[in-house]
Amino acid sequence: MKAKGIIVPFILLAMGLSLVTGLSLAAQQKDKKQDKIFIPKEVSSLIQDGLASRQGRQDIPVNIFRTLYLPAKENFQAIFLMNIKNSALGFAPAAPAAPGTEAGKNGPQETAAQEAGETLQAGFNVFLQFNRLDDSGEPSVFREVYVPATIQVPAAGFDPEKEDLYSVGYPLPFGHYLLALAVTSLDLKSVGIAYHEFTIPDPSQFSKTLDTTPVFFVKQMDQMEAVEQRTVFHRGMFTYSVLKVVPNIDNSFQLGENLDIFFYIFGAKPNSSQQYDIEINFEVKQGEQSSIKWSSQTYNSPLISQPLPMKQTVKIKKGDEPERIEQRDLPAGSYTLVISVLDKASQNSVVKTLDITVK
Repeated sequence: MKAKGIIVPFILLAMGLSLVTGLSLAAQQKDKKQDKIFIPKEVSSLIQDGLASRQGRQDIPVNIFRTLYLPAKENFQAIFLMNIKNSALGFAPAAPAAPGTEAGKNGPQETAAQEAGETLQAGFNVFLQFNRLDDSGEPSVFREVYVPATIQVPAAGFDPEKEDLYSVGYPLPFGHYLLALAVTSLDLKSVGIAYHEFTIPDPSQFSKTLDTTPVFFVKQMDQMEAVEQRTVFHRGMFTYSVLKVVPNIDNSFQLGENLDIFFYIFGAKPNSSQQYDIEINFEVKQGEQSSIKWSSQTYNSPLISQPLPMKQTVKIKKGDEPERIEQRDLPAGSYTLVISVLDKASQNSVVKTLDITVK
């Protein structure tokens, strides 16, 4: 895990984030004027057939189960997490890459590995249709995106019957949307369509209150050399700014693991020195009983990335021996993480809770 002290500032620098409330109308109008990318008529027709019922064709079973959104340059990065059965994507032994090409840049060793069947590859299409929903719930097409997808995985341990995590992200202004996502074979004969309704809030509505983006837990986080310049379909993780993130999607942890959380705070205001002064208290409870309460943390940015060690402070007394204090792992069980956020500049606050499981 990268040091948290450098991750947040680097994200802010890379994305050029403006941490004031509200996105400009000009930015939204500029986004609307961009040309839409064509979706083949046969796929578009299938999308329209299921739009009203939100039930799409499922030759390739696709299930979008969660949307995350985080601030990005003039917009939000909307991230869609989904499950797809591996066998539906047609993984097969990868063809050997020619030495000297991008795919074969590691030379004869990489080519030999592919020839030995150590790498599987799937190629397919992903089409995104973002529909704006008006006050009555009627959809109108806002943006269409084509994402060519090529996924490579090690053959060792690959389970074709498993539903794995896949993701795609796209920058959007705030609003109420219906996403129609189509995954198709390269010849467009096999098609899986999923519909997913979501809302990205207008930051300007939090002038007198606080709120957060969806809070999620991180299993692993690595830094890329640069921000991705095109829309990419990923397996097992998602990207945000310069980060590759493997999320903990079921909020379950092994004994001794950290709770590593990530979120953004809406409505925080800089003080007279144009600095943020945010205080957060984290506590794990089991029912009404406190299991862990960490000391208050202070932050100078509304973008929060924080590891929390799941260690309890336990007092131990045996017979006539002096009482001693030990640090022990939080026992297995079901708990609730309570996140209490206070913006010291505005004195506004918000409390968020997440259920977690320790195995």
